[in-house]
Amino acid sequence: MYMKTKRLFSVISLIIILPLLLSCKKEQKEETATAKVKVNSVRAQLEPVDQISTYTATVKADVINQITPAMPGRIEKIYVEIGDRVRKGQLLVQMESSSLRQQNVQLANLEKDYERYLELLKVGGIAQQQVDQIKTQIDMLKTAIKNLQDNTQLLSPISGTVTARNYDNGDVFAQMPVLTVQQLNPLKAIINVSESLFTKVKPGMTVNIKLDVYGNDDFTGKVTLIYPTIDAATHTFGVEVTIQNSDLRVRPGMYARVSLNLGTNESIVVSDAAIQRQPGANDKYVFAIENGLAKYRKVELGQHLGDRYEILSGINPGDEVVTAGQARLIDGTEVEILNNR
Repeated sequence: MYMKTKRLFSVISLIIILPLLLSCKKEQKEETATAKVKVNSVRAQLEPVDQISTYTATVKADVINQITPAMPGRIEKIYVEIGDRVRKGQLLVQMESSSLRQQNVQLANLEKDYERYLELLKVGGIAQQQVDQIKTQIDMLKTAIKNLQDNTQLLSPISGTVTARNYDNGDVFAQMPVLTVQQLNPLKAIINVSESLFTKVKPGMTVNIKLDVYGNDDFTGKVTLIYPTIDAATHTFGVEVTIQNSDLRVRPGMYARVSLNLGTNESIVVSDAAIQRQPGANDKYVFAIENGLAKYRKVELGQHLGDRYEILSGINPGDEVVTAGQARLIDGTEVEILNNR
């Protein structure tokens, strides 16, 4: 009786335990089957990409004139204020003119004497030498008056805008210029370009310009001067870009980003969702899929093209790279591709 009971108990136990064992094995198989990390991917492909190089610069006036007399003197009248637009030849400053008046009176007297000397010369009353001497005096005094006049009435040498005023009426001019006049149309920006591009930058090239103050608004410029030498310290050369500014939206001192289009190359392009950034470092990487495994690949990025990146190195055309699910990946992780584009 005891043996029968024991055998019955063993059978019942086996009946209970066997399904549990089978269930555990099934779960283990399911876990093994689901160990692969599910990811989305895309294939890297070659595409034509404009080779854009962007540089920063500060906008400058094309011409700057300091309005200054040649000698110290009292300022009688300043006719303009900061911000005033002036035309070429416009009277800007009247300096004290008593010396000029005195010399004009002296010139008038000499010219009267010269006319009288000519009459005396006709009748033999004086020698030709005396006439020549007074004529020389008149010519020298006219030159002195012209110089004095140029430094008494200060005219604008350009059409532009007054950007600085350093004196008031009645002040005595010392060292600082009385006024500064800048030509605001056109303007210019000077960028420093790597010597490796020396043969690619040409006069007349059109450039795109963005100004921080105007956000994404585009402005157009043109390469007008290429410096003929390379800076030995920085291995760069200067490029002067002219900016037409008829609406005067651009002003000297603005911060500009100048972009040169240096042609088109076939480049590797992938979705920006594939690009990962190494925490605490500037390294960029992707996970490429090889034989069902995720492989870490450090990459060098080129231009950001909307929702894609140009890849300069690290992967090859046709490589399959992960675009979603990277958070669970390390180098060598098995993956299951949910979709491939």
